[in-house]
Amino acid sequence: MGTTLKQLLADHPEATPAIGAPGRPWLSYGALRALSDEIRAQLRQQGVGAQDRVAIVLPNGPEMATAFITIAQAATTAPLNPSYREDEYAFYLEDLKAKALVVEAGYDGPALKAAQGLGLQVLRVAVAEGAAAGAFDLVGEGAEPAAAGEPAADDVALILHTSGTTSRPKIVPLLQSNVAASARNIAESLSLTSEDRCLNVMPLFHIHGLVAAVSASLQAGASIFCTAGFNAMNFFAMMNEARPTWYTAVPTMHQAILTRAGRNAEVIKDVPLRFLRSSSASLPAQVMEQLQETFGAPVIEAYGMTEAAHQMCCNPLGQQKPGAVGVAAGPLVRIAHESDNHLIDGTGEVVISGDNVTPGYESNPDANAKNFFEVDGRRWFRTGDQGALDEDGFLHLTGRLKEIINRGGEKVSPLEVDGVLMDHPAIQQVVTFALPHPKLGEEVAAAVVLREGQEVTEREIRDFAAARMADFKVPRKVVIMDEIPKGATGKMQRIGLAEKLGLVEPA
Repeated sequence: MGTTLKQLLADHPEATPAIGAPGRPWLSYGALRALSDEIRAQLRQQGVGAQDRVAIVLPNGPEMATAFITIAQAATTAPLNPSYREDEYAFYLEDLKAKALVVEAGYDGPALKAAQGLGLQVLRVAVAEGAAAGAFDLVGEGAEPAAAGEPAADDVALILHTSGTTSRPKIVPLLQSNVAASARNIAESLSLTSEDRCLNVMPLFHIHGLVAAVSASLQAGASIFCTAGFNAMNFFAMMNEARPTWYTAVPTMHQAILTRAGRNAEVIKDVPLRFLRSSSASLPAQVMEQLQETFGAPVIEAYGMTEAAHQMCCNPLGQQKPGAVGVAAGPLVRIAHESDNHLIDGTGEVVISGDNVTPGYESNPDANAKNFFEVDGRRWFRTGDQGALDEDGFLHLTGRLKEIINRGGEKVSPLEVDGVLMDHPAIQQVVTFALPHPKLGEEVAAAVVLREGQEVTEREIRDFAAARMADFKVPRKVVIMDEIPKGATGKMQRIGLAEKLGLVEPA
């Protein structure tokens, strides 16, 4: 059983395709293993050792996938969002204590300026003309060579920051063994084999794409077709070229794909999927059912987060429960009291324990004391999500604890309101959020996107909700929009949405 990323690749046949991309030859597993050895040697020649941290700023595509998987076999990787500004890069690079930055050969953007300001070594990805997808060399300006050696199971493979929507982002170190365990858990829960092919549209600076699409596929000896990122306009063209057996995405991406599915029925018929996967946010039951009807394949909803190296729960193949995020799929999943450190029955905070869970936030004893606790010799991590397990062991989330709306003492689950509003025939997307109120503390509000050609008023939406739920849950404010603001990974953001929409003054 592999406990490092190198071991994930070790046993797959030489000629089996591993990494693909539009218009490029496939990179085989044999070539990927050879590339891993070459990149390790090049890093050592550039003075980067097994314990050093390497930030990666590359666009989505095959080189980003192979840069992560090869550098993580030689050092600690820290993928960063290519859309950051210079001051953001300066913060993250310094916070990470990065030794080197990896960028494209001709890159001259804000990450380079931030790295130069901090005195970091800059390594450039050089791709030869006609090279297989993901094949590259690392070119630097030279340095004192570092000692040979490879990371062990308890060394850090990947560092990511939490989203930091309400506070300073926390550093999440994930060990080689954490990433390997999560890749194995996902591959097993999806029954991945070497016959499978993932169409990756997820950003590869985020745990979802890095582990669910790339690492889990490599664990299974399967292949990954790496696109330049999600684009609803060319999704079906990519699907037609890649010939995948599955793809994984966030709910907003699935919804965008559905809007173009009708005119791409021939591709859907010609490229039958074994399943579709959704994660990183709750998938409305209505969308799950529409996806299954459109693609004629099961939709596997999973529940993950950075601190768990992604997956915690997954709906078993052939046993999906719309509205549930699945059963425990790797770590143990329990419910804990929201303030006291003990496990309970019923509704409370979701907690997890397992080999895929980070050992703790870096240099943040307060966050570790708040988010980790021990019961009967087992260490549990508080996810910050509220939910309950049903009689079949399926987890049903009611929302982030920070996102639960407190309307004058009445607690409202935004996910519940989302589910009711999604039943309205004119509504395509919805996100329910808290609107500050001078007397009640918080009021229920919702932002909605209408289906093409549909018209409905705020009053009609509120009346629809009032006929289906208790009065205190009915949104007092409904904002009809062309598009709901989303984060870097395509998720709709509830926290701070009232400010973004100009409904309250910025704090």
